[in-house]
Formats: sequence, C-alpha cells, structure tokens
Amino acid sequence: MSLDREAPIGVFDSGVGGLTVAREIMRNLPQERIVYFGDTARVPYGSKSKETILRYSRQIIRFLRTQDVKAIVVACNTASALALEVVEQEFDIPIIGVIKPGAKVAVETTKNNRIGVIGTRATISSGLYPSLIAQRNPDISVFGCACPLFVPLVEEGWTKDPLTEEVARRYLKELQEKDVDTLILGCTHYPLLRSMIGRIMGSNVTLVNPAYETALALGRMLDAKGLRNTKDTCEEFPYRFYVSDAADRFKEFANSILPYDVEMTQQIRIEEY
Repeated sequence: MSLDREAPIGVFDSGVGGLTVAREIMRNLPQERIVYFGDTARVPYGSKSKETILRYSRQIIRFLRTQDVKAIVVACNTASALALEVVEQEFDIPIIGVIKPGAKVAVETTKNNRIGVIGTRATISSGLYPSLIAQRNPDISVFGCACPLFVPLVEEGWTKDPLTEEVARRYLKELQEKDVDTLILGCTHYPLLRSMIGRIMGSNVTLVNPAYETALALGRMLDAKGLRNTKDTCEEFPYRFYVSDAADRFKEFANSILPYDVEMTQQIRIEEY
C-alpha cells in the first residue's frame, strides 16, 4: 500500500488526554497535519476489559482510515497496553503507541535502576511497562502505582487545585518510599499535572513524558518510511478533531491546552465503523 507523505497523522485517545500527544506532535513536527479522535462517549478506558478496548480501537482505526491518514498514533496508554500489538498485525498502516517510547527513555535516564510508573489501573495491571523495561535492562526494578482520580480531576480543570495536590501526595507517597529516581507519567492526562508531580517528587526524580517521546518516535518512524511531510502546510485548518460525544466540552478543553485555536469539533457515531 502506498501512502501519501502529505496525508495527515491519525491520533486517537479515550478522550481529551491524547491532546497532550497531539500538542507535542504540533510542536515537534509542525509540518504534519493531524486528524484527532477522542472517544468521549466511552471514556474512561482504564477500567474496561481488554476485549472491549480492542473492539473500540478497531472501530476508531477503521474511522481514521476513512480520513486517509498515513500513520496512526495510539495516544492512550490503556489502548497501547491492551490493543496495540493486535491492531499492528491487523492493519496495513504504520501504528505506534505511547508506551515503548516512554519505557525506552526511562531506561536511558535512570541512574539507580529504580523506575516508578503511574497510570490507570488497566495500564498498571497490564504489566507492559515493567516487561518492556526488563527487555532493555533486567536489573531495573519497576514500581507501578495506579492513580485513577487524576483523570477526572484534570478533566474538571483542577490541575492546580489543593484537592488535586492532596490526592497526588497520597498516591505518590509509596513511590517516594521506593526511592525511584525516574518516574514515567504513564497516562496522557498526567503531563498536565507535571509541575505538581515534579514538586512533590522533588528535584532528584526525573519525570518522563511519553507524549513528548512519542512525538519524537513518530518523527523517526516517518523518516524511516519516507513519510515525513516536507512541505509547509498552507491549509487554513491543518488539524481536524472528531469525538463520539460532548463536542463543545471537548473543544473548550482542547483550546485550554493546545497551541492552536480549535474552531470546530465534529461528533461522529463511532459504533458504525
């Protein structure tokens, strides 16, 4: 299958969290166009079964294929953990997730071989981060901590609220006691809490943002496949946004975090794909 290098990148997430990945792609690959899909009707993914996540991921990829994308970024740690391996085999299009890039950088970063991972319950219980880290360096100890309240707090816009800080301190206490020197923000919402998490963990702990590392990995993949867009996009709207529900609320959140003004978000019936 021949792909057009000027075609857009498809990016999908269970909701708004993947916008942190889209934001890093906009910053680091400014010539690339993006079609973003947020599954806002069925969020959160973190509490759902592998079979359900796989079904959702297949539907979304089929939808993104109708938008003629040249590559797909699974901008959701839960879907990357539970569905990526299967959909990579099923679809003839380059697909990358957010877990491998984050795991790779964490291994390169740690000095004391003690890495913490925070994420949804599904991401933590999948064991994918420890498994990928062990493949690169079996001497590293990995400590996972599920932080299920972070997502609703971020979506409520409470990223600087004292309540969120109190919740964060309680979650992170066990990782502080494990003496980790590297912490993976293993959910796409968590970079929006980065300064708070960094303050709590202290300056001796390096935070790894998989959203940023995924944008860089995407650039390397596009180069390797000869798919990087080398032309300046002169489109008025190089970024398109689709959701399965609550388009206005999504647009409001997107405009609060993206370096780009989202004019329109379109709602689609994702179950039809």
